[in-house]
Amino acid sequence: MSTCTSASRHLDEPLAGTAATARTWLLIEQPGPWGAKALTSSHLDPSLGRALEAAAQGTGVRIALIRRPGRHADCGTPAERHVYAAHTAPGNGWLHSAMSRDPEQLLDLDFGALGQGDSRSFDEVLGARPHTEEPLALVCTNGKRDRCCALLGRPLAAELASSGVNGAWEVTHLGGHRFSPTVLVLPHGYAYGRAEAHAVKEILQGAREGRVVTEGCRGNSAWERPGQAAELAVRTAADEHAAGVLTVVRTDGAAPRWEVTVAHADGRLWRVIVAQGTSLPPRPESCGSPLGSPARMDVVAVRQLEEAAVAVAC
Repeated sequence: MSTCTSASRHLDEPLAGTAATARTWLLIEQPGPWGAKALTSSHLDPSLGRALEAAAQGTGVRIALIRRPGRHADCGTPAERHVYAAHTAPGNGWLHSAMSRDPEQLLDLDFGALGQGDSRSFDEVLGARPHTEEPLALVCTNGKRDRCCALLGRPLAAELASSGVNGAWEVTHLGGHRFSPTVLVLPHGYAYGRAEAHAVKEILQGAREGRVVTEGCRGNSAWERPGQAAELAVRTAADEHAAGVLTVVRTDGAAPRWEVTVAHADGRLWRVIVAQGTSLPPRPESCGSPLGSPARMDVVAVRQLEEAAVAVAC
């Protein structure tokens, strides 16, 4: 049986530059079934879900529901739930966690500040603290959005949990169904596609050590798609694996061609040319959708700037 995932894999569609964009993630534990639009079609109060969507609009905050891997009996509303917030921009990245008995509290958050990397309202409203436990591995499993997420994502999440990965969670939506199983790793914010359990464990070990694994990486959610592709290209060109040291400082141009400037914490700069290509032949972007030609981010050139050029640029 052909699926959007099998077609994408067969056609070797590139992963770089396909991650969902979110400078800040807000994750709310919600057990039980999820609908296609989970914030308003789960056991979370739909009116609260709509209010949260409205509050986050345009702020750089992306909201998703999470649940522990396993069977999802229809058990109603939990007495207490985990809530996480993570800011993924290098230089100001953080992951904080809290337990909440009243999800209505989330409407008191300053979403604009959260999107800019200010955790104070999250900490004050929910009594949150920096997350000091294992990195989070969020596996997209929402079969109501795409069957591949359930067929491929749920077994991966279950395998991670059963093998002792304490930070494993199922999540409602990470985008890119055709790259299932898809995984987001926090606190650093790198997304991965076509993931397997052994690879995710290596990625998580890297996260513990402050390293970024680039194999299978879709990009850092802090950047728009051209920046995601450019940052990964610089990592490859410079053989740089340390997390938090590369920043997309400027993106010039517009589709189908951008010039992206990537800076290293040590002062080095690169200019990366990214062109928007078309994935051919046509393939389904999601199971059940018509054939299409999804955009792809192709890195045309990577050039490290000379010292004189760096001085002018700065």
